[in-house]
Amino acid sequence: MKTILKTLSSGVIAATLAMSSITVQAADTIKVGILHSLSGTMAISETTLKDTMLMLIDEQNKKGGLLGKKLEPVVVDPASNWPLFAEKTRQLIQKDKVSAIFGCWTSVSRKSVLPVVEELNGLLFYPVQYEGEESSKNIFYTGAAPNQQAIPAVDYLMKLGTKRWVLAGTDYVYPRTTNKILESYLKSKGVKQEDIMINYTPFGHSDWQGIVSDIKKFGSAGKKTAVVSTINGDANVPFYKELGNQGISAEKIPVVAFSVGEEELSGIDTKPLVGHLAAWNYFMSEKSPANAAFIKKWQAFTKNPKRVTNDPMEAHVIGFNMWVQAVEKAKSTDTDKVAAAIIGIKTPNLTGGVSEMLPNHHITKPVLIGEIQGNGQISTVWKTKGLVAGDAWSDFLPDSKNITADWVKLKCGNYNMVTKKCSGQVF
Repeated sequence: MKTILKTLSSGVIAATLAMSSITVQAADTIKVGILHSLSGTMAISETTLKDTMLMLIDEQNKKGGLLGKKLEPVVVDPASNWPLFAEKTRQLIQKDKVSAIFGCWTSVSRKSVLPVVEELNGLLFYPVQYEGEESSKNIFYTGAAPNQQAIPAVDYLMKLGTKRWVLAGTDYVYPRTTNKILESYLKSKGVKQEDIMINYTPFGHSDWQGIVSDIKKFGSAGKKTAVVSTINGDANVPFYKELGNQGISAEKIPVVAFSVGEEELSGIDTKPLVGHLAAWNYFMSEKSPANAAFIKKWQAFTKNPKRVTNDPMEAHVIGFNMWVQAVEKAKSTDTDKVAAAIIGIKTPNLTGGVSEMLPNHHITKPVLIGEIQGNGQISTVWKTKGLVAGDAWSDFLPDSKNITADWVKLKCGNYNMVTKKCSGQVF
């Protein structure tokens, strides 16, 4: 019996030591969540962002890691399923114990994640342009707000003499809210309702013949017409193909897009699209030493000399580097300490400037408008002289024009400057 007990005791001790070793090993890494769709309708866009994060983490580990520890990526696939984004976020924070999450593309996925990161006090770095009207204490918006993309794009088209406007979008929160802002903005500039056409299609929409025909008809009224596109995901490919099929050139009806980048263009014949526009904050074609180095690293990492770069990739670069600096400054991965430390942090962007994290959890960005080229690249035709501060709340919506966000002085993402009250989040 003593022998049995001794054996059991030895086994328990060995198991305990093994568990202790596992715990130590786990504590020796800082886990980073990567929350991007690797399947479903958004996979074409989001897989690239997953690869970007793996490259950045690998690069940081080669520099010695962070706080003396290696970074460990934890990759999950929410599969373009919006409720699954919330589920995977809960898994990343509660089970995997990640220190930060880099992810989402669409606003509907971010809206799904938002209550979870707030409940569990996690950190999300969101890298894609969005509709504004939000500032969460647990989210850092490294993509563009409407004043950093949509509004400047409309201003540019107005300078070209545009009088009629087609607001075409995918049917979810980003296009609907952005188009609400743009419709209000256009009317403030004297555009009449009959000169604004609004159309929404579901994710993955493929039958564009009728809609493009309607756009063509709308543009034949004798007034210069342009399309402002908030179409997202893989629906862009058939949309642009149909524009070409129906002979809609940039000279006749220019299209400016906020969700078409080099990645999407790499999969289609771009010849019919030459001259159409994209409004982003980064293009692969931008000439700067930082961008040249980034492209070289990216193509080496992917072992593909033809692999393109795009705007949300740059947003992840900026967000990741800001997070690294904030962790080093705070000497901790604690959410509250990092969130406090990151405000005011500056990091080089890839276009030659320096972006800063603002108290409203948005960053400063240059605004670029480019023309699509025959080779699938986008050539800049206009840019802001300096960097534009992201505005969380639009000046062109009655419910938000008096709202501001400030997580330093006001400790609020939804502060009414008239009533002097913090109302919390608006969903």
